Amino acid sequence: MSTDPAANLPQAPVTVNGTVRSLAAAGPAVNALDWLRGIGLTGAKEGCAEGECGACAVLVARPGLDAPTEWTAINACLVPAAALVGQEVVTAEGLGTPEALHPVQAELAGRGGSQCGYCTPGFVCSMAAEFYRPGRAEFDHHALSGNLCRCTGYRPIMDAAAALGAPSADDPLRRRTTAAAPLTRPVRLTGWVRPGSLDEALAALDGPGAVAVAGSTDLGVEANLRGARPALLVAIDQLDELRSLEVGADFVEIGAALSLSEIERQLAGRVPLLDEVFPQFASRLIRNGATIGGNLGTGSPIGDLPPALLALSADVVLVSRAGERVVPLADYFTGYRETVLQPGELIGRVRIPQPLAPMSAFHKIAKRRFDDISSVAVAFAIEVSDGVVGRAAIGLGGVAATPIRAAAAEAALVGQPWSAATVQAAAEVLSGEGTPLDDHRASASYRRAMLRESLLGFEARSRLDHREGA
Repeated sequence: MSTDPAANLPQAPVTVNGTVRSLAAAGPAVNALDWLRGIGLTGAKEGCAEGECGACAVLVARPGLDAPTEWTAINACLVPAAALVGQEVVTAEGLGTPEALHPVQAELAGRGGSQCGYCTPGFVCSMAAEFYRPGRAEFDHHALSGNLCRCTGYRPIMDAAAALGAPSADDPLRRRTTAAAPLTRPVRLTGWVRPGSLDEALAALDGPGAVAVAGSTDLGVEANLRGARPALLVAIDQLDELRSLEVGADFVEIGAALSLSEIERQLAGRVPLLDEVFPQFASRLIRNGATIGGNLGTGSPIGDLPPALLALSADVVLVSRAGERVVPLADYFTGYRETVLQPGELIGRVRIPQPLAPMSAFHKIAKRRFDDISSVAVAFAIEVSDGVVGRAAIGLGGVAATPIRAAAAEAALVGQPWSAATVQAAAEVLSGEGTPLDDHRASASYRRAMLRESLLGFEARSRLDHREGA
């Protein structure tokens, strides 16, 4: 028998509920949820297979901002199992037992927060991530925005969340947050590679059928619902070259592989327009995985970030083995889900010029207030000096084959007094922007009406803010 301890470790190890297991046999088409259920951990369920219900939520240990490690809740149905190599995962079964319930489980049980129980393990994991959040003074109910319950009703669930105190000093998962998070090391499995550097990733993407993957919140849906099976998945989510965030005098530059949750926390309010977008972007579970590069990379005309980034006059820095090139976001989208990205090229960073316009807003019109796809999205960034509009940028989503700038409406504002009359005229121009369609989310006439009303509402809010600040 080998005396080398490493020789006794499973190939492609992952620690699940404290036990080291092997992912070597998990192919790239196997998601984390199916793999976990295959080894007998059936608490997590498949409800929607697209990250909307939260029944599949589990916890992963990740590097934290406010602690060395933070427990982060993710949708296991979207993440390839291979992405968990070298990581630490906790499922609902790993939190407590029938004889010794975890505090989250105890509060849910004691306050009637579960009926059929199908969604309960997912709620438990999302609540546990918030329970262990460093510095938590009270429960942030947005932590449950991606978890749906169809029979219990939310009052007892929210009561259970509000009743949670602080973790005890001897809680093993709380103690785990004080030590370093697992390191992400290069790995290659069948159909899956996690390169050690950006150069290695770009080389891998030169191969036939290779697809870059980060949070997998889009690709996971394609795999689950449409049977997408790329020949090779190249994991770029942990590449240092794609994970920086820099705030300078002339720009804010955001690494394409940072998750939206990481961006929100690291920016800490420095870009107010993005602060309006984040709470409306899907759910906390999705934002914990989704990346800014992935949202732009899909080329979707109804993504939430593009309208805001268009209003911020952002550029995308594209990287390839030939070097870098900078493309204005307004020129990046070329058609329905088509962009200027060339084979073997990645979004490396998103660059937002400084100074920011002092007046900004993001309006998302959807059937639900949170965790929904927009019918129309409008972002404004306006600068007014001495009562005259000096700069206007308006980004639109959901009204054309691509996200667009509202050039005509911008022109109707710039150089004009910031007044109700000017805004009324520009709002009529704005209602004619794009080529909105009738579909199951909204009619074309409704979308045009929402464009007009969004600008009128923005001007009304700016007047109110001015009066309150005076």
